[in-house]
Parts: sequence; C-alpha cells; structure tokens
Amino acid sequence: MKAVTILILLSLSIYLLAQDKKLEIPLETETGLIKFKEVVDEEGTKDELFNRCVYWLNDFYKDPTRITTIRDVPTGKIVGQHQFRIYYNEDDVKKDAGMVKYTFVIEFKDSKYRYTIDKLLLKSRTNLPVEKWLDKNDPAYDPRWDSYLQQIAEYVQNWSGSLKEKMKPEPKKAKDDW
Repeated sequence: MKAVTILILLSLSIYLLAQDKKLEIPLETETGLIKFKEVVDEEGTKDELFNRCVYWLNDFYKDPTRITTIRDVPTGKIVGQHQFRIYYNEDDVKKDAGMVKYTFVIEFKDSKYRYTIDKLLLKSRTNLPVEKWLDKNDPAYDPRWDSYLQQIAEYVQNWSGSLKEKMKPEPKKAKDDW
C-alpha cells in the first residue's frame, strides 16, 4: 500500500513539474499599468553599448529606422514603437486576435543598460489598454484574455533575450603570429 501511495505521489509531482510555467506580467505599483523593465550589467562604454544596440535593432526589426523615434548618442537613449500579432485557437484553428502596440526605451551608461517596454495597447479604433485583460471581474471578461497576456509576456521574453545576446561584446580574436 505504501508503495502504491509513493508511486502515485511521485507520478503526480512529475506531472506538476511538466506543466507550463506561466510568465509573470509586471505591474507598476503607482499606476497599475503593465511595464516590463530590467537593468543589465554589460561590458562596454555607453557609446559601445549604444552601437551594439543599433546593430540589434537592424537584426530584430524589418524597418528599424521607421520604428525608432529617438536615437540620441549623447544622452544614450533609443526610443521606439512597434506592434506584434496575438492569436487565439478556435476549433484547433489559429485565428488572429489583433495587434498589440508597445513603446520601448533603451538607455545606456558605461557598463550597463536599461530597457523598458510599456504603453501596451490593443490596436483598434480606440486603442484598448491591455491592462483591461487583467480584470477577471469585468462583465466582458473572456478567458482568452489570459492567453493574450501570456503571448505578450512571451514576446517580451524573446525580445529581451535577443537584445541581451546581441549586447554581449564580440569575443576577442587571437593574433595570427606565423
């Protein structure tokens, strides 16, 4: 009997570990708005980090000059706006749920940079703030809202992961003494 109980508990714990871990949606305490931000320590001067970020912008976005509204080397600041699609599944068919617009700010200092993603809006005639999807007591609540928020968190995780990878300094090449 003990062996069966242990086997059941073991299989239950494995099942729980296998569940997808939900990404968190960070809320700013003062405003209650969604704001993703992080300070990253990285080797390099302010100008070197700025230049690496410009290379990242060129790799990550199809039209980086159109989406950036500020690229100021003296202050070490890049500001831009972009959008991405979110989806829902209906009868095992992936359907378009709309476009989410966001603003990003990347600021640089020697040996560190900070990124912020905020002002998330569902693109429509009225540009609905996505924070509405956090309210499960809303009479218009739709269970798909949780999926939309999850898609936003995954997008930002991919965005920041790509940025962090590109911001690393290139490895120093060994001299070829022959």
